[in-house]
Amino acid sequence: MVSIRTSNLTKRFGTVVALYQLDLEIKPGELFFLLGPSGCGKTTLLRSLAGFVMPDAGNIFFGDDDVTRLEPHKRNTGMMFQSYALWPHMTVAENVAFGLGERRVPKAEIKRRVAEALESVRMAEYAGRSPNQLSGGQQQRVALARALVIRPRCLLLDEPLSNLDAKLRLEMRSEIRRVCKEFNLTTVYVTHDQKEALSISDRMAVLEAGKILQIGTPREIYKRPAWKTVANFIGETNFIAGTVAGVENGRVFVTTPVGRFEGVPGNPEKMPAPGWLVTLSIRPECWRLEHGPREVNSVPGRIGGSVYLGEVAQHDFVPSRSGGEAEKDGAGTLKILETNPRFTAQPADGPELHAAVDAGDVVVLEA
Repeated sequence: MVSIRTSNLTKRFGTVVALYQLDLEIKPGELFFLLGPSGCGKTTLLRSLAGFVMPDAGNIFFGDDDVTRLEPHKRNTGMMFQSYALWPHMTVAENVAFGLGERRVPKAEIKRRVAEALESVRMAEYAGRSPNQLSGGQQQRVALARALVIRPRCLLLDEPLSNLDAKLRLEMRSEIRRVCKEFNLTTVYVTHDQKEALSISDRMAVLEAGKILQIGTPREIYKRPAWKTVANFIGETNFIAGTVAGVENGRVFVTTPVGRFEGVPGNPEKMPAPGWLVTLSIRPECWRLEHGPREVNSVPGRIGGSVYLGEVAQHDFVPSRSGGEAEKDGAGTLKILETNPRFTAQPADGPELHAAVDAGDVVVLEA
């Protein structure tokens, strides 16, 4: 196991700044995810760690070793690409053995380590097959075995599951985590798939424009986004614009076009002050539909549309106080996810409902 650290890492491609003074520390044995929209810098960061991209400034450390200017083959990293990059004219075993042959490992040792690597990814019985005789999931396992067989200091994965269908992606998520933890590998994983990151990562970083917006565990990132961009990128959410009315005991009171809310700051190091314009982030599953009103965190309205999915229903909740200027301020239709659903779409003249939410699920973000 080895820690990975970047200090002031900067990389430009012409006038485009791909990474800007980026500081990051990944713990030994950690499964760490890099997320963000296209062009945010996550792949550039991964390729910089591998040595395929040389930074314009800053340093990269594996443990105590400064590897910033070290050639890729001397860093001893295992990298798995989106395309798998398997040699079509070689068998599975020959593909896995390729890196060991380049390192001039003795043949007997190569045979033993290849067998161990294929066994670890449950592909031992396919050693004599060619890649075109394998399914996508099986090819993915072979590529993983090839990365593992060299006994890397760290494992770098560039969207390894993007070419698989939904069922295989689900299966391989847990398989990758199992292998990484079994080998005690420090792993850096780039993906666009938020569910993938939430389900198997130890921690994650959300990037935008070459900078890290937030680092945390999956629960921290999802439940307490520090920025609107993070809340919007990780899962679905409702944004409601408002003005801070007061702050008390770590809670923030906000006036909005659809009512008064009590919430928690997304960034506890920067507590909002009275008069600030803010945006509330409330996840769809945090709302509860009730017949009676509350003093705070309760929005009157009706269900305008509903999609029944069995165990859950997706509602479009139309606040009674929205419309006109209020809707421009971000108080339009609210998305509500109801488990074990009881409610359905209502007629315009039907009885009014109230959408309620706990204060801990109302995240107050800078506007």
